[in-house]
Amino acid sequence: MSVTKKLYFISGEASGDLHGSNLIKEMMQQVTSEQLFEVRFWGGDKMAEAIGKAPVKHYKELAFMGFLEVVLNLRTILKNIDFCKSDILQFKPDVLVLIDYPGFNLRIAEWAKNQGVKVVYYISPTVWAWKEKRVFTIKKAVDRMYVILPFEKPFYEKFDYEVEYYGHPLLDAVYQFELEKSDSDDFISSNKLSQLPIIAILPGSRKQEIRKKLPVMLEAVSKLEGYQFIIAGAPGMEADFYNQFIEKSNTTILFGATYQLLNHSEAAIVTSGTATLETALFNVPQVVCYKTSSISYHIAKRLVNIKYISLANLILDKEVNKELIQHECTVEAIQTELKEIIKGGSKREKMLADYKTLRTTLGEGGASHKIASSLVNYIFEK
Repeated sequence: MSVTKKLYFISGEASGDLHGSNLIKEMMQQVTSEQLFEVRFWGGDKMAEAIGKAPVKHYKELAFMGFLEVVLNLRTILKNIDFCKSDILQFKPDVLVLIDYPGFNLRIAEWAKNQGVKVVYYISPTVWAWKEKRVFTIKKAVDRMYVILPFEKPFYEKFDYEVEYYGHPLLDAVYQFELEKSDSDDFISSNKLSQLPIIAILPGSRKQEIRKKLPVMLEAVSKLEGYQFIIAGAPGMEADFYNQFIEKSNTTILFGATYQLLNHSEAAIVTSGTATLETALFNVPQVVCYKTSSISYHIAKRLVNIKYISLANLILDKEVNKELIQHECTVEAIQTELKEIIKGGSKREKMLADYKTLRTTLGEGGASHKIASSLVNYIFEK
């Protein structure tokens, strides 16, 4: 006799869409013929492809970055929260699966728990960086937490809260690409690229962060000779949005080819976030940039309690990648650091050695498979 469970996923960003899609694919492979899912979700194109239908809300409608930006869009955010609650009530899920996106998802978690819905959280909010008191909210509202950074499990143990850690799912995505990757000449010819070495530019996945950082990044490489510069276009972003920045620069945009791009790059300029870890796992030396509104930056500076913002630095607890934050994110600083990490640069070999340590620290892979197995067992034992 078959059993159907109703699952409601919420992801509000590109990275969550990637991890959510990989998790869902693994879950679908592990269920038996008697275990059926009915899924409703907020997310992006990758989750839509994995599930086979469109999201209730696409993350492009949800991604607001920075304190000021959140305040300016507060009415929209509150409307989305109200709509989400009513949609959950109508769908009546057995389990709510929240993926990262803490400002929104923690509110939904508290509310859903009070409605009697089982709450699973995949990819912990960065409570170890700021707003540590959110741990107590998590303990009350979240029935099961899956973390993806090695230091998060001992962090939660300090609060007597048991979480599950199986490694970082990006390892799986990178390993899978490495198994399937195409010939280098195919990538160059199919995208009409030159034979010059590539410097990748990853300016982020949200329009507001791209507006802040891409002009600085482009100016920084404008006088660097002997290279071609390629922007990794964000999923769902239109080409016209980038064209306003690159019309006078010798730059190419590629959409849906970030891993192929990194696989063929000598160095990269990367906006802080998941992309910094992806770049490190592809062994591409990088300069990490972060720039937001002045108000958001000064608020964050007072609240955030971490030494680093890039994931390689956080995981290894040392400066692997140079971080150029806010007023330090200048054309001159990017140029200086780029020269240190391209071939022949003094920092390149040390960075590549640290990347090897990073892979070892993150484990052997298989995180998505292991988390899916745990989650399927949890869902169907209830």
